[in-house]
Amino acid sequence: MAFFKNAICLAILVLLMGNSSAQLSTNFYSKSCPKLFSTVKSAVNSAISKEARMGASLLRLFFHDCFVNGCDGSVLLDDTSSFTGEKTAIPNRNSARGFDVVDNIKSAVENACPGVVSCADILAITARDSVVTLGGPNWNVKLGRRDARTASRSAANNGIPPPTSNLNALTSRFGALGLSTKDLVALSGSHTIGQARCTSFRARIYNETNLDASFARTRQGNCPRASGSGDNNLAPLDLQTPTNFDNNYFKNVVNQRGLLHSDQQLFLSGGSTNSFVSTYANNPQTFNSDFVSAMIKMGDISPLTGSKGEIRKNCRRIN
Repeated sequence: MAFFKNAICLAILVLLMGNSSAQLSTNFYSKSCPKLFSTVKSAVNSAISKEARMGASLLRLFFHDCFVNGCDGSVLLDDTSSFTGEKTAIPNRNSARGFDVVDNIKSAVENACPGVVSCADILAITARDSVVTLGGPNWNVKLGRRDARTASRSAANNGIPPPTSNLNALTSRFGALGLSTKDLVALSGSHTIGQARCTSFRARIYNETNLDASFARTRQGNCPRASGSGDNNLAPLDLQTPTNFDNNYFKNVVNQRGLLHSDQQLFLSGGSTNSFVSTYANNPQTFNSDFVSAMIKMGDISPLTGSKGEIRKNCRRIN
């Protein structure tokens, strides 16, 4: 009888351990890597001081990681003989950047605590620090993710909504990942920083009518109509404050100055997301609060925990 009681207790303990290992927590590295946050913050601040745009690029890497098979660091993997990774997928090719900065952060973290912190978690912390450095809200990042051992270009092509997406496609994709319509609008507010290539907005500035005329002319100045001409020319997603994390993005969308087709889809005649956009345009505190909630929620998408995956020594390749 005692044997069976002990066996049951052991089974319950194993079950509890399994459940706890699947939970992310804000103090995951408090003992194993106490200098983690200060190490990452210092490196992020340094990178953004050299190039303010880098903050948006690092934030975008976290989005593009989480939207493809969960937040598992797969976006950082270089191609190998056994898989074609996500870096050459259409949403990332010639536009995803900041990989060298992540390499530098990883090296600094490895010096502080070798083999402890995942690349997936470094992306999550880096995204938060980028927002804060550019004047946005702060939050406690949940940690404990492990790194994927593979990546998929096809999954990235299918998983990341293109800038040509309409509202139905956006809501559908976000919904499939457990993100609400409010989360969609709040997370779109990350376009208050950063820049886009001419190829991403050319069709909008020449063909669409729900667009402020003077804004269109301004953008046409560095994005010629002809395909292949000036394709890589950049324009700020937020014309007013492209390196400040604020709510100007929503003010622009209300005034039909959303740079991307997908941006303006959030504020259409009778649109289902108009009320969120109006609220955020008028109340930066509400935007900041909802953005934080949505970022934490996005960071919870299908993490590898426990014994799944690995802790990569180099973010570009598996161990």
